[in-house]
Amino acid sequence: MIRFEFTTKDLALTRFALSPLWEAVAAVRVLTRPAEHPLHRPWAEAARERLAAAGLDWGLLADLVPAPPRAIPVFVAPPPTTTVPDLQVELDVLRATPPDTVRAALSGPRAPQSARVATLRADPDRGLAELADTVEAFWELVLAPYWPRIRALLEGDMLHRARLLARGGVQELLNDLDPQVTWDTDTLHVGHHFVRGGRSLGGRGLLLVPSVFVWPRVFSVSTPLWQPTLRYPPRGVATLWERREREPSHALAAVLGRGRALLLAELDEPTSTAELAHRTGMTPGGVSQHLTALRAAGLLSAHRAGRHVLYARTEAAEVLLSAAGG
Repeated sequence: MIRFEFTTKDLALTRFALSPLWEAVAAVRVLTRPAEHPLHRPWAEAARERLAAAGLDWGLLADLVPAPPRAIPVFVAPPPTTTVPDLQVELDVLRATPPDTVRAALSGPRAPQSARVATLRADPDRGLAELADTVEAFWELVLAPYWPRIRALLEGDMLHRARLLARGGVQELLNDLDPQVTWDTDTLHVGHHFVRGGRSLGGRGLLLVPSVFVWPRVFSVSTPLWQPTLRYPPRGVATLWERREREPSHALAAVLGRGRALLLAELDEPTSTAELAHRTGMTPGGVSQHLTALRAAGLLSAHRAGRHVLYARTEAAEVLLSAAGG
């Protein structure tokens, strides 16, 4: 059990943020230990296929996300300094990590151990550049197509927390984060199997980061170099990979045309032109024309996975489907 001890200043500076970089790091845990994360099986199965098809070597990234009791070095995904940082901004921070910070994080008793980690420790500048490039490629293959859906869930959770704060204050907000997190007087108690003791927030507040791939655990950062952070599963994470009704709403079909509305409804997961043609009965040429129009309108994004291009809904498309009841 970790105890985060709050002062009045800490309460005033407690805030929320999202972290695409952390989401990528947490996703590695799902892929390397699938039995612990059955909730994410639909995503993990597709992700493994894309990584294999692309031939991406992500061994160093996997080595830096070890099974407990070894710890994930904080520099791999440091707490963000802005509310919704861009992945490239976080990767720039990763690349700029001081070499001494890297060596110190990889030398402790709970640090990950492997030949690749030893190479990173010996030459941090080169190793960090390679690591950042690997994370970027990993993100494009297995997370970028899903990010609009994930981000919508995370932002919805933050909105819910803001309402709790308005209704019941900090106590109701913190007590509702997760069953492993409880608030008592001026202390936040966080369940932890390998770390114990009190941690002063030092007047920096607590950074609260909802994260899809941490489920079913919570993760904390209490290393002095970084802002104290708590990463927790958002509300509704169990519904993230549910397949929606395939028939598009009549309202949306009236605006976009039935073919384009049907394709948007089919894209619950990133899909190729050929697969969409097979599912809908449209010709590949017809599907391609509709996808081009939807992409030009900002409703789709395209992502290459091996020899295939996969299409995915953007945030604008998610909002449109939700508003239309599709």
